[in-house]
Amino acid sequence: MSSNVPADMINLRLILVSGKTKEFLFSPNDSASDIAKHVYDNWPMDWEEEQVSSPNILRLIYQGRFLHGNVTLGALKLPFGKTTVMHLVARETLPEPNSQGKPGTAEVVTHLSRGDRHSKWFLVFF
Repeated sequence: MSSNVPADMINLRLILVSGKTKEFLFSPNDSASDIAKHVYDNWPMDWEEEQVSSPNILRLIYQGRFLHGNVTLGALKLPFGKTTVMHLVARETLPEPNSQGKPGTAEVVTHLSRGDRHSKWFLVFF
């Protein structure tokens, strides 16, 4: 998909902790909450094992930071007509916005797939 991105759109390649990826087209005016709802409503068939119960727990991670629901793609100054990679994780709550400025703070996000005995870990800095 990434070779045919309209010049006024942003292509997001979303990566699950399991490593599965899918690309979606969005407007620069779309917020993290809009994106979560769209992905939930259009959940890919090959992501069936990772299906979540609500779009409200889907979180985007960009450059190691959680995006809060009201942040738009345009506010991130993402390039139009290009593909940007973000991680998509299920998480009930986000860190407080003021904690994102503290240097050296990190959180380990884990994921254990159904039937998988090995946890997959990655760090999210905030």
